[in-house]
Amino acid sequence: MKKSTPFSAAALAGLLVVGGSAAAHAHGYIGNSKSDVVARAAMTSNTNLGAVQYEPQSIEAPKGFSLDPSTGGPADGKLASAGTSLAKNLDEQSPERWHENEVNVGQNLNLGWKYTAKHPTSKWHYYITKNGWDQNAPLTRSELQPLATVDHDGSLPTDDTAHQMKLPEDHTGDHVIYAVWDVADTSNAFYNTVDIHINGDAKPEDPDTEAPSAPGNLHAETVTSQGVNLAWDASQDNMDVDHYDVRRRTPGGDFTKVGSVAGTSFKDKDLTASTEYEYQVTAVDAAGNSSDPSSTKATTKAEDANPGPDSEAPEAPSHVHSMETTPHSVDLMWSPADDNVGVDHYEVQRATNGKPFETVGTTSSTSLLDDGLTASTSYDYRVIAVDAAGNRSDASDVFTIRTHDESEPDLKAWSPTAAYTKGDRVTHDGSTYEAVQDYQGKGHPTWINSQSLWKKID
Repeated sequence: MKKSTPFSAAALAGLLVVGGSAAAHAHGYIGNSKSDVVARAAMTSNTNLGAVQYEPQSIEAPKGFSLDPSTGGPADGKLASAGTSLAKNLDEQSPERWHENEVNVGQNLNLGWKYTAKHPTSKWHYYITKNGWDQNAPLTRSELQPLATVDHDGSLPTDDTAHQMKLPEDHTGDHVIYAVWDVADTSNAFYNTVDIHINGDAKPEDPDTEAPSAPGNLHAETVTSQGVNLAWDASQDNMDVDHYDVRRRTPGGDFTKVGSVAGTSFKDKDLTASTEYEYQVTAVDAAGNSSDPSSTKATTKAEDANPGPDSEAPEAPSHVHSMETTPHSVDLMWSPADDNVGVDHYEVQRATNGKPFETVGTTSSTSLLDDGLTASTSYDYRVIAVDAAGNRSDASDVFTIRTHDESEPDLKAWSPTAAYTKGDRVTHDGSTYEAVQDYQGKGHPTWINSQSLWKKID
């Protein structure tokens, strides 16, 4: 591997004539002003990055990552790309393939995220490759060990902060840090790969032999004729819990593992009606140490002898929020709703100035752009899930947001595909920007943040 070069606004301007793939939203990557290292995707010295060179902040995929591949997150062999086509080139791996950040053995390393769009956050978790990892094959969970976990309270993260963690004393040479940012109000996370070269002499470290505490307050939150939803309190461990194993048995039978999760809940489906099930949940750390099991029982409800047509409504959608708000649009997103058969579509409703809610769109996905709005105006939104039989969920909690001010009404909103001349002014995300050079946009939504292209007026 080679010495690193960070991603910069000036370098971005130099890529204006190169084609690329723009993601729908920009979010974050390792490499802020307080970070000691920069992510693989954000190094302009790395060649053949592909489209992700324009979008190092957009490596987004479902969350749930742990060192147990059954818990969720990207598949082994596609960890660096998070399984996205945008970042597929990042999965290529060889000893000389990627430039490295130079660090020292046992260093207290600062890892900081550069946020281009913030999201409420539940935690960040970090991993490092084991000694002897295979540098000639795409990254897998079996090559990783935990480095640190930083829990958060669900609020927005703060700009220019860094998480400090100590590198293992027994690690030297070429390694990879795998960084995961878990979003609190959606089902997704952001994934970054950081290449490092650790200088210095290795010292042996004592193996982790301490088991986590048993999960607390294991109970069945919801029971139907076909399923049981379990929940429990998090276990404690000296090195952090990696995942929880869930086992199930019927009376007289043996416990069988039915799933592993990184979080503290599990949905057991396709069960038999009017049947008692016993569950055990065990906490497991990255070294493989298992806690004592916690146990609970649940009996599924009786099945209706004459069920007839599907009459069960979906659950209400949750975590409605805005991915981006401008003077004239709100880009909405929410977490999917559960249904006994499956959700067919979502109905998005809007209200303002105390008027009744009206439907402004339907979609089969979990996002919708509501545009043509009035600047400096407060809007209320709610989302309803509808299944194929027409059963409608309760409405989600109301999400209220105010469109941004339009400081200069005669200015047009910035477009990532438009051509601009030095001195042109536009509005974007409630602020006014002035072009500092002539250029032709290529569809990349981050260029408004490039200081070599635009300066913020207010």
